[in-house]
Amino acid sequence: VHIYDWDAWAARRIKVPLVQGHEFAGHIEKLGSGVTGLRKGDYVSAEGHIACGRCYMCRTGNAHVCKNVSILGIDRAGSFAQYMTVPASNVIVNDDDLPLDLATMQDPLGNAVYTVTNANVPGKSVAIFGLGPIGLMAVALCRAMAARTVIAIGHKNRYRMDLANKVGASLVLRSEDSLVDEVMDATAGEGVDEVLEFSGSEAAVQQAIRVVRPAGGIHLLGLFPKPLSLDISEFVTKGLSMFGIHGRLMYKTWMQMGGLLKSGNVNLKPILTHKFPLDDYNEAMGVMRSGNCGKVAFPMEG
Repeated sequence: VHIYDWDAWAARRIKVPLVQGHEFAGHIEKLGSGVTGLRKGDYVSAEGHIACGRCYMCRTGNAHVCKNVSILGIDRAGSFAQYMTVPASNVIVNDDDLPLDLATMQDPLGNAVYTVTNANVPGKSVAIFGLGPIGLMAVALCRAMAARTVIAIGHKNRYRMDLANKVGASLVLRSEDSLVDEVMDATAGEGVDEVLEFSGSEAAVQQAIRVVRPAGGIHLLGLFPKPLSLDISEFVTKGLSMFGIHGRLMYKTWMQMGGLLKSGNVNLKPILTHKFPLDDYNEAMGVMRSGNCGKVAFPMEG
């Protein structure tokens, strides 16, 4: 949507012309010379962040924040095409019984898996701000990974708040003035153990600092359009921790995600709500911008 709307980030980052798209699954049509461990016809997905392998971050096990990263559909041609090329090292072979719908969702699902596992949610109370597709995936993951309480917080979109209920939220709230009191009521006045922030809203981060208990954690995946103004004094006196989440850990997150999908315990099916032919791209983007959807996909089989 950032690229479609050609916002300030897109204008700064994208060099046109460019084929977009970085969430996909398909079958290998052709292998480059010297590629081993893969075969023509393999059913695959791929990590969309192509790391250089040479910078300090890559060589210290932090390729997800590679200094020279090249991202499919942003820095190089992406998946809104019949064919695309991907480095063999980025390819993930899917289980044959993994539904194509779920295989296609693994890029954003990996964002959610990284965020949720970073918060170590089993047995904890969790508040999730932002009920777009990744936030909804996080709700489903928290439920599957035995979080004690999962509080899903949306803005005004009833459609997505209903989806949060379907995938396992314990409680769904609106991000209104009364939110802090409602979260405190739901947690016996203690606040939540962890906050997962997917909305990219300054107000959400301000509320997060207030609803998380002392010594709790705030995990940020959402990107913000401008610098934030926050009450850092409360952050300090409560002894909070804040974590920035970017991409997926390569390739630990993919291994964790594969295990979660194999378990069958993560209820993701309600999140994929719409499918469009790629020719109906503009209509699909309109649905996405309306917010009255979960995940939108472009099937290109056959």
